[in-house]
Amino acid sequence: MPRGKLPLGPVALWNLVKELRRAASDDRALALGGAPELVSALVRELARGGDPSALVGPDRLDRAAGLVYVLVGRPTQADEDVLKAARRARVPVVCFAAGPDFEGYVPHVLATGIVRARPGEGFPVEELARVLAQRLGEAATPLSVRLPVLRDAVCDQLIESFARRSGVLAAAVFVPGADLPVLTLNQARLVLRIALAYGIEVDAQRLPELLGVLGAGLGFRTVAREALDFVPVAGWLVKGAVAYAGTRALGEAARRYFAARAEEATQPRAAASSDVS
Repeated sequence: MPRGKLPLGPVALWNLVKELRRAASDDRALALGGAPELVSALVRELARGGDPSALVGPDRLDRAAGLVYVLVGRPTQADEDVLKAARRARVPVVCFAAGPDFEGYVPHVLATGIVRARPGEGFPVEELARVLAQRLGEAATPLSVRLPVLRDAVCDQLIESFARRSGVLAAAVFVPGADLPVLTLNQARLVLRIALAYGIEVDAQRLPELLGVLGAGLGFRTVAREALDFVPVAGWLVKGAVAYAGTRALGEAARRYFAARAEEATQPRAAASSDVS
């Protein structure tokens, strides 16, 4: 297949770009609540290098993509009221639990949404970001533009999620070649989501070329088809594994590409600032 040509029509490409623009316009914030002395410190950690307005109080659940709630012991009735309100508003919750009285269970919070503090250590920001990315899913992508400390975890989650989806799609489609448009669409969505995480806009004209530059994903599928000649019985397994690996490789390539683009975009501003000073 020639470089820059994809098994996707212009309508599919345009719909992808519109989806990205809708996601980019999502201005919901991350709500923080709980123990005031720790919340203040957590705000500083999460806003580092980013936009503090992306962090709001627990009274703004109406415009929150997620809630991080800090506990220093057993939850009080007031704590439970906030957590119950988040559940009713369908706002995903991550609980940061500190203190010796924590017993491992928090009402209205999934066990997978609890991050435990370790005595004598600071905030486990990386672990908190990882759990947030898992709980929020793709909704965490626009947040990572405004809160760069979340970006690595969000990209990790995007790559793993889309790679798993590719593996399932490839294994489930038995007609040769029928999986190509579906997998390419999935991979294109991954690339656009990673672009969004770095605050970079990709239009419908540039998307085919960009995927051609980044993605040996189509080449991975060629490998899979050739491998089927050797293991016809377990062909579905080979297809799934290769689609998974190919999508992961594409995602990592996209991450490096957009990280470099984002760094290039900041260099002229930094140079201009130094010239003015």
